Amino acid sequence: MPELPEVETVCRGLARALEGRRLTQVEVRRPDLRLPFPERFAERLTGRRIVTIRRRAKYLLIELDDGAVVIGHLGMSGRMHVGAGDWPEAGTHDHLRLKAEGGVWVVFNDHRRFGLMVMDHRDTLDAHPLLKDIGPEPLGNSFDGATLSAALAGRRTPIKAALLDQKVVAGLGNIYVSEALFRAKISPVREAASVAGARAERLVPQIRAVLTEAIEAGGSTLRDYVQSDGELGYFQHAFRVYDRDGEPCLSCRSGIIKRIVQSNRSTYYCSRCQR
Repeated sequence: MPELPEVETVCRGLARALEGRRLTQVEVRRPDLRLPFPERFAERLTGRRIVTIRRRAKYLLIELDDGAVVIGHLGMSGRMHVGAGDWPEAGTHDHLRLKAEGGVWVVFNDHRRFGLMVMDHRDTLDAHPLLKDIGPEPLGNSFDGATLSAALAGRRTPIKAALLDQKVVAGLGNIYVSEALFRAKISPVREAASVAGARAERLVPQIRAVLTEAIEAGGSTLRDYVQSDGELGYFQHAFRVYDRDGEPCLSCRSGIIKRIVQSNRSTYYCSRCQR
């Protein structure tokens, strides 16, 4: 599933292509994805100008000039393809197609149909069920050691599981939590409450650093993810622990990267470096 850097990369690509443009044609090619498309979805979008496109956690937020906001999620395999010129012939799994002024088009393709597109209004957006309980953005000013410490206080779950809880911090996923914990030298099996304080202060800048580097690299291309322009992300070439089980640790050089399963997800770490 695309994580924060991948969604941010797609968001920036869509913003460059669509912000300020009026939608001239909208085609919804099936009634639902993970959830049904909103009623009269194509009608409500056609003729509207896109004011801004931004991200909240792993959601795309597309604000229109009438105050409506499309909330989108890529799911496990969703892709946003951007192009210009003639609209391409629709593929089997192309579920939403948009045309905008200037000949720009966008196609949402999702062969597993775990993505979604719903609508709300900018005045009530923060209270939407998909968004209202999400924690602070890890790249935002409100996320710091004190904030993370408060969120982890009293939690008996492993720190890896706690960081994947979107109520603790927004948008983090399996790859980047593994990488950030390695950089902060914190074991993924350590009890979350014990990370509050000095360890949280050490962890926050590493979370920021790994996310920033991944965004600059266009995300990590694993399985289905590509950028909105069709290019592949390449942060996977900078992985220090993720998907490197059995290989030497790049930090201590004497440890071996291990893989364990936590909450049905793979965790990678060096037991020598991470305590």
